[in-house]
Amino acid sequence: MDSSYSLVLLLLFLWCLCARRMERFELTAPAAFVLLGLLLGEGTGVLDLALPHETVKVLAEITLVWVLFTDAARLSFRALRPELGLYVRLLGIGLPLCVGLGALLAAVLLPGVSGWAALYVGAALAPTDAALGATMMVNPVVPARIRRLINVESGLNDGIATPLVVLALAGVTAAEHTGPPDSAGHAVGQLALGAAYGAVLGLAAGWLLRTALRGSWATEDFAGAGVLALALLGYTSALALGGNGFVAAFVAGLAFGSAHGAPQRVLLYVEQSASLVSVLVWLVFGALLLPESFDHLTWQAGLYAVLSLTVIRMVPVALCLLGSGLDARTVLFVGWFGPRGLASIIFGLLAVEELTPADTRPLVPVVALTVLLSVLAHGLTSVPLANRYGKAAAARPTVPAAAAADELPVRGLGHRRGRGSRPTGP
Repeated sequence: MDSSYSLVLLLLFLWCLCARRMERFELTAPAAFVLLGLLLGEGTGVLDLALPHETVKVLAEITLVWVLFTDAARLSFRALRPELGLYVRLLGIGLPLCVGLGALLAAVLLPGVSGWAALYVGAALAPTDAALGATMMVNPVVPARIRRLINVESGLNDGIATPLVVLALAGVTAAEHTGPPDSAGHAVGQLALGAAYGAVLGLAAGWLLRTALRGSWATEDFAGAGVLALALLGYTSALALGGNGFVAAFVAGLAFGSAHGAPQRVLLYVEQSASLVSVLVWLVFGALLLPESFDHLTWQAGLYAVLSLTVIRMVPVALCLLGSGLDARTVLFVGWFGPRGLASIIFGLLAVEELTPADTRPLVPVVALTVLLSVLAHGLTSVPLANRYGKAAAARPTVPAAAAADELPVRGLGHRRGRGSRPTGP
């Protein structure tokens, strides 16, 4: 086991040395570590990651907390205002439609999946991960307005989907009589309490940090570590109060980001820490979750995975963007670039830990296969489709090549930007 841990650390360091070079081959960190997990995992026995269930659960929970908090806190509301209508359409109309259509098709296609379990599948596979289209997100050929639209949607939809996933898991537990009869109702109360507590915590912490920095009580060098602890504090303290920790972390991030007023580099430490544990989750996904899922794959799961990346994603996006002023080519481009990634993997790991094996057998394989197909499909199409769309968009005045709002950092890419993009304001 010690040698396996050493190998994982070595792989992380080697990736650090050659990450930029690998970008030229369109190989992202998620794709690389999924592949390494498959090659070195259970199939070959090189990498022994027989982790205790509690360890896997803690890794998944910490990763989700940091990702939710960071995605919410790094948003610039000033950057959102120019295209607020589009964000409301995608998140307020498109996302619920995606969850609903995904749940409906899961109930129809997947054997043994109905009701709460179908809602879980629809909600777990609704969030998108812009990092899987990393080369597209920093490609200056693609209009900044469209890159930002995809990026903001990716940053917020996992936080919005999390309550639905939590509620669905509680419903599955109640339906199987393994928990209290009112598990679903109790989960709703936890979600409400977590949201209220997260808002208070985030606003208070943001005001305290802003005051401490301006009064020279705090230093930016250590502020990042403090914010890292704050994200976990929101989760653990919400649980102690009887609320939902994930919702508390997400809402705390939103409130903190709107109140702290500190430079974006204060959040960089949290973002880099989240990126590190995210890579570990991708490795665990390839080494453990995928091999277990392959044993229970069905043709229905394969069909659903294909539909999830196409119909279930693209039809709701097309419907919610009707009348938005975007041309059909842009709508198709935004609809396609909705990769399923980190959030869906973590939701799958949470299902493994919270449900019985009989309950997870029809659920987790379809989530795992959808993510794997997304890693392959979006990784292979990121460059050619971005270049083709960018050239077409440059000739269309309806999608300007530049926008008046700031760029936002892409999850997993830190604050790197493509040429011609604008810096993020304080």
